Parts: sequence; C-alpha cells; structure tokens
Amino acid sequence: MLPAKAIFFDIDGTLFSLKTHSIPASAKQAIRLLRAKGIKAIIATGRSFRDIDNLEDLEFDGFITANGTCCLDCSGEIFAQQLISRDSLGKLAAYLDEKPFSCAFMTNSGNFINYADDGLIALGKLVNVPTPPVKDVAEIIELEVFQMSAFVDLKREAELLRLLTDCNSSRWHPDFTDFNARNCDKASGIDRFLDYFGIGLEHTMAFGDGGNDISMLKHAAIGIAMGNGADEVKAAADYVADAVEEDGIYNALRRFGVI
Repeated sequence: MLPAKAIFFDIDGTLFSLKTHSIPASAKQAIRLLRAKGIKAIIATGRSFRDIDNLEDLEFDGFITANGTCCLDCSGEIFAQQLISRDSLGKLAAYLDEKPFSCAFMTNSGNFINYADDGLIALGKLVNVPTPPVKDVAEIIELEVFQMSAFVDLKREAELLRLLTDCNSSRWHPDFTDFNARNCDKASGIDRFLDYFGIGLEHTMAFGDGGNDISMLKHAAIGIAMGNGADEVKAAADYVADAVEEDGIYNALRRFGVI
C-alpha cells in the first residue's frame, strides 16, 4: 500500500466498545502514534458533533458527522455542510400527520424529536446520549436540518425513500435508519477532507462496523471492517480486523505497517 496520510474512524462499535462503554487502551495508543507520525486521524460518525462525548482524552484532526452531511475541523468549525431540502421536510411532515412514527432531527439549533418510542429510548441508552427535547414537527422543519433518524422497519424505510426523492438512508442498527441529503454519506465526507488537507484518496484507510460505514470502506484505499461488525460490512471491506474489544484497530494498523 502507499503510505497512509489520513485514516477515518467510525466511533460506536469501532473506536468505542458498545459492550464496555469505553475506548480500548490499545486504540488510544494507536491514535496517538498515528498523529505523532503526522498521519491525520479523522472521525467519521453518524452522530452530530454536539453528541460526540465518548472520545475521552483523544484528539482528532477533524470530524465527519451526521453521515457526511456536516464536516468540521479540529476546533469544531464547520467547513462543509449539506442540509435536507425544504421540499423533503415538507413531505415528511405531511407523511407524519398520516402515519406517525418516532424520529429524531439533527439541526444547527440542536437535536429534537417529535416523540419518543421504546426504540428511540433504547438507542439513547445504548450510545449514552440523552433523549432530545420534544418539539412540534412544524417548528422543526423550519430549522436547518442535516439528518433525520427514523425509527421504522425496512418496509417503511423503502416507502419513505420513494417519498423523499432527494434523500438517501443508511442503517447501522435494526431499529432505525438515518436520512440525509442524497449525495451525502461518509464517502463524500472523506472527499471533503481530502480536498481540505490536499491528500490523495490512494493515501487513505477507513475503519467501521455498521451499514452506514459501507460507503467509506468501499471508497477508501483500504477499508477495514471490525470483527464485531455486520456481515454485509465485512463483505464490503478489504480486510476484517479483530473486534474492537480485541484490539482490532491497533492490530490492523500494525498488520498494515502504519504504526
């Protein structure tokens, strides 16, 4: 492989163990070694920036958030963003009037929900994120919305995709799927950072475990799936690492001679 200059990391289930609710010491060591060598370590998550509260004492060179729709530099300043269109938000509001379901909205004014069902509450506990405040959908869609998380099954997801024609969806958990502007995913987030830093795609690696990581694992020069990841994620990767709790990140970076 060509020398790595930028490596992208999902958080939940990749850097951060959902079993131990911590980052393994080996992963912390790996990130510090990378950055000491001048290699960019960049987060790529479905979380909003304000919800990233589990990186402990680690520092990163940038953040792809909300599945690529909002990219921030190391200081938390936004340099690229793609909002969900007003047209799609209007269609969604009308749909929710007829067929309500629990959904969460990430906006530049904060995170909000229309109401909380069991799935939304369970997800908050899983990733240790507090339940956002309830707000009327008519008010939410007047805000700048960059992600909507729909707590629906696959059949309803397909129905929503037919309605929201300028959106895509990605699912890393069976209880919900994230909707974003159509041309945004973690792969597009990688491209924005490569432009920002002036780095070629051939010098990239990416680590992930969920369905919303597949685009970046396929896009990076080397895509690495965690051993605890879903089968479809492993199938999309160039290499399958050990599980996050089994020093997967550290071992993979050693395997490829990066650290």
